[in-house]
Parts: sequence; structure tokens; C-alpha cells
Amino acid sequence: MKKRVVFVLLMVFNQIHSQELKVMTYNIRLDLASDGENSWSKRKERVADLIRFYEPDIFGIQEGLPQQVNYLDSILVDYKVFGDGREGGNKGEHSSIFYKHNQVELIEQNTFWLSETPNQVSKGWDAALNRICTFGLFKNKESKHLFWVFNTHFDHMGEIARVKSARLIHQKITQINTKNYPLIIMGDFNLEPDAEPILFLSNHYLHSKKEAQLIYQSGGTFNGFAFHKPIDSSKEIDHIFITKKAFEVKKYAVLTDSYSCKYPSDHFPVIVELNFLK
Repeated sequence: MKKRVVFVLLMVFNQIHSQELKVMTYNIRLDLASDGENSWSKRKERVADLIRFYEPDIFGIQEGLPQQVNYLDSILVDYKVFGDGREGGNKGEHSSIFYKHNQVELIEQNTFWLSETPNQVSKGWDAALNRICTFGLFKNKESKHLFWVFNTHFDHMGEIARVKSARLIHQKITQINTKNYPLIIMGDFNLEPDAEPILFLSNHYLHSKKEAQLIYQSGGTFNGFAFHKPIDSSKEIDHIFITKKAFEVKKYAVLTDSYSCKYPSDHFPVIVELNFLK
């Protein structure tokens, strides 16, 4: 009898666990020698350790140059990665998506440019730089749920570009997600929550922070490596959105981890714990 009860409890636990999905977005700051004490070579292990500790099932990075993507790929052995650079192929900054290959299966993937010509390497509207969105269709190996993840990095200068980029991503999702699978949009949007493009996305999707049952460390996500200065709460520019009626948001957090009076990146990662609703 006791064995049967234990078996049933294990079945229930596994079923609940298989419904869970932990997702993180993290601007890791590009590799610049001019960052001095905050250069990539001096903090890359801290970035990797943070990711390993929090164990997201899927995480998207921004500003990852090829050598940074390769480093994380080599040291985070439980993960696989995909995504093109914004200059095409493996060139330039990546908005790569990493995923735990023993938990989720990648079904398809692609990258498009945030511009009037999204299917080719290009700079859009009034943007200062080429910008991209990398996305993938995944399958949870235990629960068999299919779901999409989009990871992006909006331009830091072009106001029109940020408005158009939000609308382009929504347009692409409408074209791609014809079966209405659960969907996650994440990234560095270079926009505060009350900016028009964020409000636009919030009208079509749910902002994970607003739906969270438990919030830890809410506020600014950009620190500028300024450890001894208060975080500007208005600089909440990294966001995670989810489709309506698809997920329960159990937890939301801005991870303000530090070491030796330094931050691993000039952004804090944002992490959410989700449950599939059906």
C-alpha cells in the first residue's frame, strides 16, 4: 500500500514538474576591452556561474559577440544554442537562445531583422544599428507542450525603429503562430514599461511582471556597472511577455547578484517561472 501511495505521489510530482518552465532574458554586455575591470575576460565566469545557479530551462542573451556565445556554449554543457549575428551568419552581436536539451527539443528556428526587409541583413527605419529577433519552436519532452520563444534587442536610439520593431514582431508572430501555441517574447527593449511600443505589446500579450504571483526585486534592470550607485528604478528596459491564457506566472525576479563590488553585466537578468495552463 505504501509503495502504491509513493508511486502515485511521484506521478503527481512529475506531472506538476513537467508543466513548469523557467525562462530568463540577459543582456550580457558585449566584449569590449575598454570596459577595463568589467571586461568580458574578467567577468565571463561570473555570468556562466549565475546562469548555472538559477538553471533556466531557456534563456536568451543580447549583445553576445561570437566569442561570448562560443564561451557560454562550451561551458554550459547542459544547453544547446542557436541564432544568427545581426551582421549575418556568425557576424556581430547575437540575440541567441540557449535551451536545456534534455528537457526541451528544438523543432524549428530562425532569425529576422527589425527592418523594412526583415528577411535580409538590414538596418530599419531610424535605427543606429542592425537589430534582430531570433525565435524557435520548442517541445517540452515530458509534457509534450509545443511553444514559441522570441528573443530580441531593440535599437537604443531610433524611436521610430522601436515602435516599428514591436509591430513587426507582432506581425511575424501572427504569421508564424497559426496554431496558437503558447508563446514567450523576451529581450532588451531599451524601453520603460510606459513607452508606447511596450504598451502596444502589452495590449496583445501579458507582461510577466504584472501577472506574477510572487515578485522578487522589482524595478530597474540596467545598472551600467555602477555598483556604488542606487539602481534607477525607471530603467526597467528588459522584459518578458507571454501569450494570454497560456501560462500561469508563478514567480518574477530581477536578479541583482554581484561579486567583489561588481556586477556580472551592465544589465540584470530577468527570470520568470511559468506553468503551462493546458
